[in-house]
Amino acid sequence: VQLQAFGGGLVQAGGSLSVSCAASVRAFGNYNMGWFRQAPGKEREFVAAISRSGRMTRYADSVKGRFTISRDNAKNTVYLQMNSLEPEDTAVYFCALDLNLVSEVASMRTTDYDYWGQGTLVTVSS
Repeated sequence: VQLQAFGGGLVQAGGSLSVSCAASVRAFGNYNMGWFRQAPGKEREFVAAISRSGRMTRYADSVKGRFTISRDNAKNTVYLQMNSLEPEDTAVYFCALDLNLVSEVASMRTTDYDYWGQGTLVTVSS
């Protein structure tokens, strides 16, 4: 399994950015997916997650209403649309895949994810 994140960059506060994650895995639609982020000097934290079908999503309180997670199972890709970005959103963003085939509810815990992408840097200037 390989996960490749794309789309990070520099954006001004209030702006928008979309990051994506392409998965090299069979039956991508079987797996819940998540986005996490890690700012300098801080622990990795949950951002958003989406169920294997795409019907259920979860968000951290800090991004709710501003970020949208989605997926295209035909393209083996998960997306994170980020609007109204704030300097506090500056971090390396990681996508992750959960091999658990039982739960339709995507986890918010880093320890539940089995594979991680390399991360893509998002910098929001004030």
